[in-house]
Amino acid sequence: MEKVHQSITHHLADHAAIWEILREVVDPEIPVLTVVDMGIIRDVVQRENGIEVSITPTYTGCPAMEMIGEEIKSALTRKGYSNITIKTVLAPTWTTDWISDEAKEKLRQYGIAPPEHSTADKNSLLGKPKIVKCPQCKSEHTEMISHFGSTACKALWKCLDCKEPFDYFKCI
Repeated sequence: MEKVHQSITHHLADHAAIWEILREVVDPEIPVLTVVDMGIIRDVVQRENGIEVSITPTYTGCPAMEMIGEEIKSALTRKGYSNITIKTVLAPTWTTDWISDEAKEKLRQYGIAPPEHSTADKNSLLGKPKIVKCPQCKSEHTEMISHFGSTACKALWKCLDCKEPFDYFKCI
């Protein structure tokens, strides 16, 4: 019985260690965030013959997902893990609701307006403009310049007070 308990304890410690390693893997398009901050990591399963990490793309066809998978494998390999499989999970689809509050603050400090509240933005149904705060001066006096910013998941906005352009991470 003691051997089984040690095995379970070791397994749990290993699982926590794997998650700590994943917390160091940065998003290649937004280097201030990790893949855990983004909510891209869906699951980690340890098997006798290796580790399976399930990831969900921020949107279908996201060009960064292959690189993210390689970075995950590389980070785990550097820490002594082997036989790492990356599994892409498409359902349920990723949502900006999975971005942690800490990650939203990191985005703001980096100069990217984070997605506000929930993905359910009903302003367009009510005929109201979307309000996006400028990450530099916090003004709500902003306007969208383009639906597409530096990446497809962001839109380009401009602050009408401080005149600075900025990306807004779209609610998905």
